[in-house]
Amino acid sequence: MRDYDAEEQLRQKKRERQRMENRRRARERQRRKRRMLMAATGTAAVVLLALGIWLMTGRTGKAKLSEDSGETMQEQTTTSVSDTGDDAGDNSQDVEQASGEEDQEAEETEASVQTSSMPFAAGYDAKETDSTTYLGSDSVQSGYALLVDLDDNTIVSQKGAYDRISPASMTKILTVLVAAEHVTDLDDTFTITKEITDFSYSHDCSAVGFLDEETVTVRDLLYGTILPSGGDAAAGLACYVAGSMDAFVDMMNEKLAEHGLSDTAHFTNCVGLYDENHYCSIYDMAMILKAAVENDLAREVLTAHTYTTSATEQHPEGITISNWFLRRIEDKDTKGTVVCAKTGFVAQSGNCAASYEETDSGKHYICVTANAHSSWRCIYDHVAVYQEYTN
Repeated sequence: MRDYDAEEQLRQKKRERQRMENRRRARERQRRKRRMLMAATGTAAVVLLALGIWLMTGRTGKAKLSEDSGETMQEQTTTSVSDTGDDAGDNSQDVEQASGEEDQEAEETEASVQTSSMPFAAGYDAKETDSTTYLGSDSVQSGYALLVDLDDNTIVSQKGAYDRISPASMTKILTVLVAAEHVTDLDDTFTITKEITDFSYSHDCSAVGFLDEETVTVRDLLYGTILPSGGDAAAGLACYVAGSMDAFVDMMNEKLAEHGLSDTAHFTNCVGLYDENHYCSIYDMAMILKAAVENDLAREVLTAHTYTTSATEQHPEGITISNWFLRRIEDKDTKGTVVCAKTGFVAQSGNCAASYEETDSGKHYICVTANAHSSWRCIYDHVAVYQEYTN
């Protein structure tokens, strides 16, 4: 006998998944439209500037200006066309279904435009100054702690900033940064292998919960690497980008060398497993986080408080994951907003974390701590550092 209730529930789930996919596609089209509008606005501004200068300087200046502005307009037009892709023809039904979310998406897009150009000092070499203090407050119990002012690349306060530690899952900040610089299609898919799930299980890693032969998106792998610190996601991301975890680790060490950190930092895995040859200082980790914050995609992932993975055969509703550090610190008084964060733990380093804050006064800081006795102590230490040492 057929179970009509079950069949109806299945049909409802299919319809719901289709609605979710339609909304996602509609939001993506809205983003593309906004990018095209921004490009067109920039082009118009160039034309108006050219006209104004021509009126002031005469025809002599006009010839040169027309050549320069023409090149700029061509570049902007190329960007606009490439962003349009194959979805130039809108599906009006999809857009109508997404209309309730359009304002929120517009706000998120506006925020990303405003912060896409970080007002940070250039380079990855924060210096101590005469005003740098020893971070010895009783309220900061972590064995290692560091606060960096990103606006002038100076070290505000520190203790043990240059000592070698095991970075634990803070490692995954570099994992996501390297991947973000190489992925081109977030909707591309990757199939989780038994090798990956066995690796995650055998090393007792935190995990998203992906299963053997589950096909997930690259976006799922990125968010899964950071929010629940998923070893399965990080391993999958490494294999997707480089073909193997070993090849990906080579890319990670190349990135350390690119930022001038290879003398004091060296990684042997993409997850953060303890290895005597897997090390860095909390200063190195602060510079890694700075690079990640300056990368739009890595910053987006590190900023997310929650995320639901795409629907799959194994997980029809997706898997909802959270960045618990961000969720637990968001109601604490830090004199600003902790925007990005990643935690870690192995016995050799205790509880550790790296976070990025934008203060209410408009300043930008990175705090890294290690060797706290609990995850909550780690959070309270970041709160104490931001409260006591930021402007």
